[in-house]
Amino acid sequence: MQLQLKNLCRQFATTCAVNHVNATLSPGIYGLLGANGAGKTTLMRMICGVLKPTYGSIRLNGKSIEKLRERYYSLLGYMPQDFGFYPDFTAREFLLYMAAVKGLDAKTAKTRTEELLPMVNLQEAANKKIKSYSGGMKQRLGIAQAQLNHPAILILDEPTAGLDPKERVRFRNLISDAAKGKIVILSTHIVSDVSSIADSIIVMKDGRFLLSGPMETITDQIKGRVWEILAADCEVPAYSRQYTVVNLRRENNLVRLRIISNMPPAAGAVPVEPNLEDLFLYYFGEGAQSERSDYDAADQI
Repeated sequence: MQLQLKNLCRQFATTCAVNHVNATLSPGIYGLLGANGAGKTTLMRMICGVLKPTYGSIRLNGKSIEKLRERYYSLLGYMPQDFGFYPDFTAREFLLYMAAVKGLDAKTAKTRTEELLPMVNLQEAANKKIKSYSGGMKQRLGIAQAQLNHPAILILDEPTAGLDPKERVRFRNLISDAAKGKIVILSTHIVSDVSSIADSIIVMKDGRFLLSGPMETITDQIKGRVWEILAADCEVPAYSRQYTVVNLRRENNLVRLRIISNMPPAAGAVPVEPNLEDLFLYYFGEGAQSERSDYDAADQI
């Protein structure tokens, strides 16, 4: 199975939210990273058929999704960033309703509902009205409805917003288990949510794919640009003004700073192995470098 994005663009008035995106996605978990406004949600809404591209096309195994229509939609599971619920439904009622909307027969709908409620830790609250749910419980219900039809393509837009750390671990395990043989696109700006489960990372900025690659090698892009240095307390404000400081930790009477910079920030700075958070902050932090011209590197995945 392959999902092909060909020269995909979406224009809103004078803003190009998605700008000439090309990619071929095979089964696996893709972590879609980017700051707010990068174009992630617009891209996912186009993949789900909610928005039509201004131009370009989306194809499944070479066939346009506009021609496949219901055959394509039956393969989709989608959790939008802002999910609408019927507040007077219970979770069980809501899942049964969504299963009917997706075309599942009554027996399958009931079976899937009873399978998914414990998977998202809602079995104890299954008969409570959704209007009584916390934000995290609603997120878990949204994740459940996206999986009702055993989708081959699972699109999750900021699915862990509002989840506490324990729930986020549960979510990551759930997605890892459910992802076998599927194309899963997980959009987030919470780096830790994708670093442990994604097979590939796509970094999106200003509507384009800035770079992409396997999780194991994606941070090679910024090797030699992440440093650690010991500094005195009085020096820390100056470093913070001039550089992106990822982390600081006190050691005796000094402060160990983790800094992103194209050049050593000072004599004695030691290069360290970059991680995904470093990569994100390199492109989106307050001190993000302005001279990069890497956009062509990820025009084709």
